[in-house]
Amino acid sequence: MSKAITQAEKPLLVFWLMTMTLLGVFPLDVVLPSFPALAEHFHTSTTHIARSVSLFAIGFSCSMLLIGPLSDRIGRKKLLLASMVVAILGAVGCLAARNTPQFLFFRVIQAIGCGGFILSQALVQDLFFGREQERLRIAMATAGGIFISISPMLGAWLQLHWGWKASFYAFIALCAATWIMAHRLLHGGFPPTAPSERGIFRAYAKVFANRHFASYATISSITFACHFSFIVVSPLIFMDQLKLSPHEYSLTLLLYGAAYVVGGLCAGVLHKRLAAATQMAVGLVLIAISGVVMLLLAYLFGLSTPTVLVPMLLCTAGTTITRPISNSKAMSLFPDNAGAAASAVAAVLFIAGGCISAFISTFTHQLSTALGLCFLILSLAALALNSWARRHPHVL
Repeated sequence: MSKAITQAEKPLLVFWLMTMTLLGVFPLDVVLPSFPALAEHFHTSTTHIARSVSLFAIGFSCSMLLIGPLSDRIGRKKLLLASMVVAILGAVGCLAARNTPQFLFFRVIQAIGCGGFILSQALVQDLFFGREQERLRIAMATAGGIFISISPMLGAWLQLHWGWKASFYAFIALCAATWIMAHRLLHGGFPPTAPSERGIFRAYAKVFANRHFASYATISSITFACHFSFIVVSPLIFMDQLKLSPHEYSLTLLLYGAAYVVGGLCAGVLHKRLAAATQMAVGLVLIAISGVVMLLLAYLFGLSTPTVLVPMLLCTAGTTITRPISNSKAMSLFPDNAGAAASAVAAVLFIAGGCISAFISTFTHQLSTALGLCFLILSLAALALNSWARRHPHVL
């Protein structure tokens, strides 16, 4: 930015970043308990509503691919503020939608606006340095776990009292408040070294041509895809097949969110004691174990809340241990292209999450088996990439 953030301003900036993290759970996690109500309102199936989340993720990714490098050229603030306005307009459109195609269209508009949220990661890269960046990303991941754990309960409460539209009204209000905070807190101007001589595609060519970046981004996307796939199909498992009420479903995800928090705390401890590659390996091994456990429990006991939730607690702990470090390692390779790097990482995350979750949702009657197999196969692939990156360290 054109004016540096002072030490006195950093706590306010951290608070705003945490608010952005909270805002990020609304388009996906808070609306989960409303899946049956949305399906009833638009006269469609819960499976189709679940797949709309995958569509949201892919639209979100495409938006980020444009916004990140564009922010490297014109600055973060004005682009972030504009994208938040688009997200609000998309949410308003969802409220006014009269049929499923209209609802899906405005969800994509909302997703395009939400793509600007990735700029919070670029701002971490711009304004914090060294291990401070990694600590902040771990803290944001832990906060994300807390918000994920409470968001289904909030969604169930909103659904109970005001119906599915309440989550969109809440998103609009929070987004407007966050917009005001960003307008007052962030300084205008350009990133420290705006790559004006490079176009958007050239910036991405530079980022993706780096094999270490591609490895770390893929590791991060694999861990996120495991988490995201469960989030997308969890209403199908718990409410459609196991017949839990929205409130019971929210309590189930409360335990899942608690594991996310515990994983974040473990990541903070491991970060002080282990090298980055070792920490990522620990998390990936946990995900692999969770896949094996889920397959065994499904085979021995069939589908039930414990047979799904127990392995997911292991999986989410592994995700939270691995993803912040892999993100940070990828971002650190391109400090002068932080926007492009942040968008590239996040886009790969959500494209992988959207595609894999859509694929898993097609196995309507074997969802837990499909999840377990994906966790095992994907984690083994990520371990192989991590091993390669460890054997071939990046040289500046």
